[in-house]
Amino acid sequence: MNPLIISLGAGVLVGLFYALLRVRSPAPPAIALIGLLGMIIGGQLIHLVKPVQQTAAVASHVDKRS
Repeated sequence: MNPLIISLGAGVLVGLFYALLRVRSPAPPAIALIGLLGMIIGGQLIHLVKPVQQTAAVASHVDKRS
């Protein structure tokens, strides 16, 4: 299952739990949303950087063999 869907489901469950207990979020909503956005962007950047690193590693390995 897609990790983003699992994260969304967990967030919804925690949100419902907080609402049922009438607990306020420990962080102001704007700060919490910016933090979550940063986590999502960071997670996506890892997927973009990994192939570039692997390509660079293969290229340097090929250069050493020449």
